[in-house]
Amino acid sequence: MSRFETSKFVRNNAIMNRECLIQACEQLGWKYVTHGTDELLVTGIGVNQQFYGEYALRVKGSDVTYNTYYLGNAREFVEQLQSVYNKLNVEYSKNMIINQFKAKGFTYKSNDKFVETAAEKVSFYMVGRSNDNTETEPVGQIKFTILDDGTVISDSNYLPDDVNKRAHAAMDEVDLHFSSKRVMTKKEVPLKYRDRINKSKLQQIQTLNRK
Repeated sequence: MSRFETSKFVRNNAIMNRECLIQACEQLGWKYVTHGTDELLVTGIGVNQQFYGEYALRVKGSDVTYNTYYLGNAREFVEQLQSVYNKLNVEYSKNMIINQFKAKGFTYKSNDKFVETAAEKVSFYMVGRSNDNTETEPVGQIKFTILDDGTVISDSNYLPDDVNKRAHAAMDEVDLHFSSKRVMTKKEVPLKYRDRINKSKLQQIQTLNRK
């Protein structure tokens, strides 16, 4: 995360968060067993169907497979699972971001102007306050929007130096918890901030050179 930047955690629908997946199965009333840390077998899906010791659905790592031998319409149940999972994944993404940013001294702020759509489910801000008494704009905020599949989009404008560093650290933690690739896009810096940001970059380079 940086000043005047948008970033996007592109979620891969083939990769399921284990915690959300288990919650999805429990909400659907499906029976499941887990093996190790990366495999979950759905052994009962609430229909009158015997699998004779086999699974209805299997999620192992990034692969989702289903038993078409005993369940010809398995795709329907995959989609049912995905629908419930996505709703849980949106909440998981929101809580992950809030918790990681709060740990770095940010506070949560609701986006009162946001209207939920089929594609965009949640939007909010994380607000950071600078500890630098000479900072003329001590408060900076980052806007987050979460899509229906759990994809996270962030957007920032000016952030004080120390707030910017804490935002970087928080985003690094979020990176560790998301099985997704973050794509970052720089925005044009308004003229009034260019000298300030260039000065900050120069100071960072000088600090690195002294180490």
